[in-house]
Amino acid sequence: MKCLAVCSAAVAVISFPAAVHAACPTDLEAAAVAAAIVALQPVPRPAGELSLADGMCGRDKVVRYLRQVYGEPVGYKAGLTSPAVQKRFNHDAPLRGTLFKSMLVADGAELPVSYGARPVFEADLLVEVADPLALARAQTPLEALKALKHYFPFIELPDLIVDDPSKLGGPMLAMINVGARAGVVGKAVPVKATPELAGAFASMTVTVSDAAGNVLDTGKGSATLGNPLNAAAWLARDLAAAGIPLKRGDLLSLGSFSKLMPPKAGMAVVVKYAGLPGDPAVGVKFR
Repeated sequence: MKCLAVCSAAVAVISFPAAVHAACPTDLEAAAVAAAIVALQPVPRPAGELSLADGMCGRDKVVRYLRQVYGEPVGYKAGLTSPAVQKRFNHDAPLRGTLFKSMLVADGAELPVSYGARPVFEADLLVEVADPLALARAQTPLEALKALKHYFPFIELPDLIVDDPSKLGGPMLAMINVGARAGVVGKAVPVKATPELAGAFASMTVTVSDAAGNVLDTGKGSATLGNPLNAAAWLARDLAAAGIPLKRGDLLSLGSFSKLMPPKAGMAVVVKYAGLPGDPAVGVKFR
């Protein structure tokens, strides 16, 4: 990947033009962002104000460069699907990012605490698409559920890869691919498309605990667009509107059920989903 190789050395010094209003970032700027992501280095912020349209246009360029390193996408993520996270990033609507296969590890994985430049973790949920067209047409959680094959407990490990994450807003978050970095995938659970299961996704209680059983945070399924299945349908529609084909077997990350928390060396984290059949769980360790 020539541009990433060339730009990686310049990541720390590249600057964006001051007049970035209503202008898609250039290929060089997007390549520098992608190079920083790959190199686990903070992405330089634009000198001016980045609009949401600019950020999403830049994201699409960044993802094209990332594909040259990471390969084909395995799915997509919906970020900012809960009011708490929207407030954190001062943006009142979901954002889409792209997931790559190399980002995903299995339940119980042990990862370096420095897996990103500004690493955080959160409780999430992953689903596998069975019928892309039906999912894009879904108007209710049950209709969305009928378009899915499996769901998975999921700990997302995002990377808020900027110098000052406290100032990170929607446009720049979009441009850094919504912080997609890694994720821990639990055991696949086959979908039984019943009204009871559709309702359970909204009523479930998601608990994040440490190895000693101390609760770090909790959240309700309903905090994610009223029902996390709505996030799956939103992703399908957002991809369709962008002309990106969602495929059978694609994985969709539905958003946060907890606050964003920084990992610590020696920490073990377990996320449980009380209210889903069997109360599934997933865990990760940081070294």
